[in-house]
Amino acid sequence: MYFTIFISFLILQRLSELYIARGNEKWLLSQGAIQYGQSHYPYMIAMHTLFLVSIIAEYVLRGGTPISWTFLVIFLVVLSFKFWALSSLGKYWNTKIYRVPGVYPVKKGPYKFLKHPNYMEVVCEIAFIPLVFHLYYTAVIFTVLNAAMLTVRIRVENKVWARVRD
Repeated sequence: MYFTIFISFLILQRLSELYIARGNEKWLLSQGAIQYGQSHYPYMIAMHTLFLVSIIAEYVLRGGTPISWTFLVIFLVVLSFKFWALSSLGKYWNTKIYRVPGVYPVKKGPYKFLKHPNYMEVVCEIAFIPLVFHLYYTAVIFTVLNAAMLTVRIRVENKVWARVRD
């Protein structure tokens, strides 16, 4: 029962993020935004989709596992940090990399202190979400895959923003 509630919440949360990103994308494009990093985006979507599939598969293959209340609390703390980071970006947040000409990077919320707080949060999510149900294979495999993906993504994003003076 706990797993069904948790995975349903996770899938709904991810779908709502894509919905918000789509609305933000329309707004960004109306502001003259230019998209970057299109070549790696399909791989990122595939990785995040396979992450959810792997959580379900490992859970089922292991015959169900008990919930870790400690990791559930950690996940909820990470999730609250995510909401802070995303709300700080407002309409500029997206799952794709966009830059509106003449607009400077956001410097409020966690962005006052960290260059990529949302990516730090994604690292924590990928590592901790599977641990809520002791799914160690998924945690390790996707933490490594996510590190590779974020290496590419952050490199692209840093290159885009390097052209803008702080």
